[in-house]
Amino acid sequence: MKSMFARRMGTVKRFTLFVVFLLCTAMLIPITANAAYYNTYSTVATLKNANNAYAAQGFAVGSTYVYSAKVNSNNTKAVIYRTKMSDGTTTLMTNGDNGTTYATYLGHANDLVLSTIDGKYYMFVVTMNSGSMSLVKLKYVGTKYYKVGKYTIKYKGLNKSMSGVKITSKDAKNIHFLFKSGRTLYRGSLPLTANSGTINVTDGFNLNIKDARVNGSTVSNITSYAFQGFGYYNDTIYVPLTYKNVSIVLVYHNISTASGTIKADNNLSFRVTSAAFPDLFEIEGVGIAKGGKLWFNTNRRTKPGDTAHDGVHYFKDYSAPK
Repeated sequence: MKSMFARRMGTVKRFTLFVVFLLCTAMLIPITANAAYYNTYSTVATLKNANNAYAAQGFAVGSTYVYSAKVNSNNTKAVIYRTKMSDGTTTLMTNGDNGTTYATYLGHANDLVLSTIDGKYYMFVVTMNSGSMSLVKLKYVGTKYYKVGKYTIKYKGLNKSMSGVKITSKDAKNIHFLFKSGRTLYRGSLPLTANSGTINVTDGFNLNIKDARVNGSTVSNITSYAFQGFGYYNDTIYVPLTYKNVSIVLVYHNISTASGTIKADNNLSFRVTSAAFPDLFEIEGVGIAKGGKLWFNTNRRTKPGDTAHDGVHYFKDYSAPK
């Protein structure tokens, strides 16, 4: 009797373990299914090469228009294009200070951010230069812009150049910025209406890219990818990286409280691997527009020397959570 009882108990235990295994498997399936991966995009506009400015750089998203900077070979001229998101109409903006269609003071113009102050529209540009022109403030009215400010960025008392800039918040007195250099981000503030001065940045956080997963897998040569600007929306940053004809966008959350080294969201990633532009598909800047679309601008080359295909685009099917 004891032997039969033991055999029955053994059968019950095995059955119980099998049920537990099935339940665990069922619980794991939705986690995998919830991972979101986006790898298709739509092109809305092509950016021309006015004033021999053939290299797309900074990018910013507004409510109706997106703005793209391009520079010439030695960063002595920068142009800004305004693209209407609804139909792709693109206009070369005019320098209202002298009537030309370029600026000589924006350096590499690697990233842009827009801000409304007292009902007027402004654009801040990181030049990738250190010193008094490391951040430039433009006022824009329609398709004209005017230089109205310049700032020195310092870190621990030394001049610091930055490759990325976004505004995280504003209050009655100050604008609060997030700056980026490589995989390191810094925090800094500026009086709301100041048109000159020094921004003393403090340590923010570092980005772990080595362990980031794109469509569920790490990227073996990710340390060879080039950093560009970045996007900020709803306490989240979107960070583009490029290697030849592959661009990825990593996503990092809870930016307002971030410190130390933070990890990317393993369940949300973007990648374009372009056969149409095998020499280069470089996402330069990204931004979230009203409605949650992830917009970006590019340098795209079919072969070395190709400058005819830089563009403005958005990822299909993605809508950022509010």
